[in-house]
Amino acid sequence: MGEHSREHLSRKDSIWIQTGREGQELDAGSATGKSLGVFTSGGDSQGMNSAVRAVVRMGSFLGCKVYYIKEGYQGMVDGGDHIIEASWASSSGIMQKGGTVIGSARCADFRQREGRLKAAKNLIDKNITNLVVIGGDGSLTGANLFRQEWNSLLDELKATDRITDEQRKSCSSINIVGMVGSIDNDFCGTDMTIGTDSALHRIIESVDSISTTASSHQRAFVLEVMGRHCGYLALVAALATEADWVLIPECPPDKGWEKTLCKKLSAEREMGLRLNIVIIAEGAIDIEGNPITANMVKDLITNELKYDTRVTVLGHVQRGGKPTAFDRILGARMGAEAVLALMDAKPDTPACVVSLDGNQTVRVPLMECVERTKSVQEAMNKKNFQEAVRLRGKSFQNNLATYLRLSKLRPPKVMCDPTGQVCSSGKKLAVMNIGAPACGANAAVRSFVRFALTKGYTVLGIHDSFDGLLYGDMTQIVDPVKPIGWTDVHGWTCQGGSLLGTKKCTAARYGLDKVAEKLKEHDISGLLIIGGFEAYHSALQMTEARSKYDAFCIPMVVIPCTISNNVPGTDFSLGADTALNEIADICDRIKQSATGTKRRVFIVEVMGGYCGYLATMAGLAGGADAAYIYEDPFNITNLRDDVIHLKNKIIQLGVQRGLILRNENANANYTTDFIHQMFSEEGKGSFTCRKNVLGHMQQGGVPSPFDRNYGTKMASKAVDYMITKVEENTTEDGKIKSCTKDSAVLLGMCRRQLLFTPLEELREITDFEKRLPKQQWWLSLVRPLLRIMTKHSNETYRADAILTNVDLEDDDNA
Repeated sequence: MGEHSREHLSRKDSIWIQTGREGQELDAGSATGKSLGVFTSGGDSQGMNSAVRAVVRMGSFLGCKVYYIKEGYQGMVDGGDHIIEASWASSSGIMQKGGTVIGSARCADFRQREGRLKAAKNLIDKNITNLVVIGGDGSLTGANLFRQEWNSLLDELKATDRITDEQRKSCSSINIVGMVGSIDNDFCGTDMTIGTDSALHRIIESVDSISTTASSHQRAFVLEVMGRHCGYLALVAALATEADWVLIPECPPDKGWEKTLCKKLSAEREMGLRLNIVIIAEGAIDIEGNPITANMVKDLITNELKYDTRVTVLGHVQRGGKPTAFDRILGARMGAEAVLALMDAKPDTPACVVSLDGNQTVRVPLMECVERTKSVQEAMNKKNFQEAVRLRGKSFQNNLATYLRLSKLRPPKVMCDPTGQVCSSGKKLAVMNIGAPACGANAAVRSFVRFALTKGYTVLGIHDSFDGLLYGDMTQIVDPVKPIGWTDVHGWTCQGGSLLGTKKCTAARYGLDKVAEKLKEHDISGLLIIGGFEAYHSALQMTEARSKYDAFCIPMVVIPCTISNNVPGTDFSLGADTALNEIADICDRIKQSATGTKRRVFIVEVMGGYCGYLATMAGLAGGADAAYIYEDPFNITNLRDDVIHLKNKIIQLGVQRGLILRNENANANYTTDFIHQMFSEEGKGSFTCRKNVLGHMQQGGVPSPFDRNYGTKMASKAVDYMITKVEENTTEDGKIKSCTKDSAVLLGMCRRQLLFTPLEELREITDFEKRLPKQQWWLSLVRPLLRIMTKHSNETYRADAILTNVDLEDDDNA
């Protein structure tokens, strides 16, 4: 898999990973003379077009001649107009489209050797000896067989005089690199396949819509989602929608599940809830391997409970619609890395798949991943479901464990008062939001409350941040610091903003002595703070004041929650994914408005403070021509070059629109107004300009599936950690005395792990003036790619991050 150094891990439980070249320095035109083809095969998935676009543009940047192979393997066999040269302009305006613009088709001809002979002849005629395959494991397996047969195919073609000696020599080998496009996320070896996130969005939108009508009529709904062999969609959708029950093939219910299900739904109704949601994967089975269908579940609920029950089969709606920001970015990064992998390949290089590992694209052996994927089904066929879950990887295991804990456990009735509040021995955990509202905060609060209640703790909700804690009688909120019961947080997962209320403030601003006094007054044993940079800074201030105030000597956990993604100690903050989707959606509509006006450039200002994460990622997801940010200084020369680029793009290439993103604090002098006016003046005769400031729309209305799931799992881990620290630091008189570094932490996602990092350690890597981490992973990986995707050929492509080989089974994948 190329000449890069690598370390092979154990073949028994691991798939070895090779670090890709994402972020390393590249020379424009370094692969001049090479040709490659790109095609999509099998079922379509959202994000394929972004991958195709990236292949074309990275290939063009390196000097390759790139070909579209239309209609998948069928187009390869048929040849002719099905194999056409791609251009930079031909790949414009496709990444926001669903499906695949170059088509996909099942091909019986390619399964026969004669069909593969025709395909080889058609590729040789175009001098194509490098292939990018975007599809499922079947498509990738077919490509690998094609590569293995290549020499014998060429020998047969030469023997029958269908190719010349020169062609036989120049095309003596073919290299294959794959990307997995599958909404099921059923391929072992990658954290996420292209299209999965978009499919989850379609499912979540449907469940949210159904929930309103179900609640109105007190109905139960059984929703069937795709997943003939993999229950990932059903499982994550159940977590993200607070579903009452989920049925998936990898974890069939125990015998007698029918009674358990009915008892669960009945208990929900007795608690005053007006609807029930059951999500079922199309391949769901019972413990004996017998199919469980949506109609079977519907008949069970109707006959046993007499509930008005309906079935909804989502079907191909899940494949439809435009891709999410995540799938666009994933496709772009994978597509670029696929081209780099092909350029590194030698004649004897095994076929590989470009995969996602945490925040980095990597290369993994194609056939090893295919075999492992097949082994999941083999384990299920043998009714070894525990092994099947293990083989799915840590992400699947963690999702399943979280669902089982959160959705199926209930506080023991003997420990509950009539309101559902757990009667405890007096220990109280508190939760509050600090900072600007961001989607995912409510999901985290719900998860924290319910997990803590099952452990026998009282949970206090602090409304309106420090305002509620200190000045409760002035906030017009009844009891701003009060216990939260089990049913109080029902339905919170799907709601945006902050239902607890939040303020952009820090503890020191209110007076640490006053905050300590109130924490002591409410006898709080542990504190969870969910919020942005102010939340992190407040917790750090309280930690540093522990020597003065005993009230701060309690376990404190911070969950980063801000659309700006500017909190140190984590790669991703809650809320940023939802914000990116909002920005990408708005930019799509803005660009669409240029369809009728023609030759128009839009200058769009996005939030983020001094952090350019939103501008950069939204620029990659939205196909922006540039994204100006504080961390990557720019000057008048850069602005001039971008004007020239836009003129060339619009006049010479015929692309009728342009998009420029600017982070709100990118530069004090080059303001959004200045850039708009400059581009308007310099673009006269070539294009007109319009300006848009997106404002608070970016905070989003409804949390994305990622933010719902992320918040739920983060809070789950926070509860366990906090309670452990409470119990470890309880004195004989029942007081909490916790002053160690590891009792005041921030819970963040670092690469593939959820890690608790002491706040005192994060101080050293924080720029408090600009409210930024001193190191940000995306700067070195994504910024250069953004420039290449917009054809800035004079840009280099480099990164400082180095990823070591990782054992997929040892990481705690969030």
